[in-house]
Amino acid sequence: MQRLTTRILIADDHGLVRRGLRLILDAQPDLEVVAEAGDGAEAVKLALCAEIDLAILDISMPRMTGLQAARELRQRRPDLRVLVLSMHESEHYLYEALRAGASGYVVKKVADRDLVEACRATMRGEPFLYPGAVTALITAYLQGVRNGQEPRDLLTPRETEVIKLVAESYTNRQIADALTISEKTVDRHRANILEKLGMRDRVELTRYAIRNGLIEA
Repeated sequence: MQRLTTRILIADDHGLVRRGLRLILDAQPDLEVVAEAGDGAEAVKLALCAEIDLAILDISMPRMTGLQAARELRQRRPDLRVLVLSMHESEHYLYEALRAGASGYVVKKVADRDLVEACRATMRGEPFLYPGAVTALITAYLQGVRNGQEPRDLLTPRETEVIKLVAESYTNRQIADALTISEKTVDRHRANILEKLGMRDRVELTRYAIRNGLIEA
């Protein structure tokens, strides 16, 4: 028998935002916030060990972004529904959220208007996108077709993890320890990243990480 109340995890690195979202959701008879996380890694841990139906993940969080957390949860808990929360009405973030396995994309500035319906739509198995998102997806798809390209990630998931940690000022040794790889492998990843992105140093990588929502400015 399907549970009448949807049990929700909220992940955002700002406590004030989490409290605001909790107030919106807990006011609904069919929605209940049962867990909170301050970063993506904590969100994954909680979602794997607690009875959660829906995870609401902010894109920009320390240690692990919402997109990285969504990818991991898709692999390890494919039954879990995921909504991505963002400050940006961005085609790039929207596309990456859907690729990461999210069922919907909610813009923070209108969360008080959209979040409840987004949760309900997601639990019904329906996608939820902010106004204008469908147009953006169609435009991006048609542009790719005209260019003879298939949409794909430029960086691998591991390279994305490395670039995030580089931008957060981790040393090679700290990155190696965090990802359980060797420093030599970290060096190889960094070289591949720089070559793929046409960049030269940590400063440019940090700017890229900020632009793409891996870290906050």
